[in-house]
Amino acid sequence: MGYSRYNREELIAAVSAGMPSKRWKHVEGVMESAVLLAERYGADPVKADLAALLHDLAKFWPIEEQEAVIRDNGLNTELLRHDKQLLHAEVGAFISQRDYGVEDEEVLDAIRYHTSGRERMTLLDKIVCLADYIEPGREFPGVEKIRELAETSLEDALIAGFDSTISFLLEKGKPIFPLTLLARNDLIVNRTKPREAE
Repeated sequence: MGYSRYNREELIAAVSAGMPSKRWKHVEGVMESAVLLAERYGADPVKADLAALLHDLAKFWPIEEQEAVIRDNGLNTELLRHDKQLLHAEVGAFISQRDYGVEDEEVLDAIRYHTSGRERMTLLDKIVCLADYIEPGREFPGVEKIRELAETSLEDALIAGFDSTISFLLEKGKPIFPLTLLARNDLIVNRTKPREAE
């Protein structure tokens, strides 16, 4: 079963060619973490792997090019008023569909919201977003706690991840993208009981 017009090896070759080797190592870590989380929480590991593979494909495109893709294709122009780090997720989802033939909306949304989150995140959204926080190469204050929470609760781990991001932005005096606050609040209001650690 395939979710793209390209096979996995072709996608790996195309995506890895568009970024430094250090970032590709990060992507491999996200793929590994996403598959583990998908298996733990009952999501489709093939979709998790694909979304993780593609999540940062536009990360190293020139900012002007990312902005042009958003403007020229009727994408979310609200992003243009916020941190440039948010652009690659929206652009990545668009390019995944246009250039790589990914039609699955669940996969495209997981790519689109892996940086910001959103209200009513799907299981796959949560998995790819969290995998991006906790992949083995990530090192930032609090990451071990987020990894620990991920053993028993996707929601609690993601809340901790968003808290970390929001705290960092507050310390730096940077604006916070409203969707991230909405995602965090939604997770808190609707969180489910943690599962038992295996």
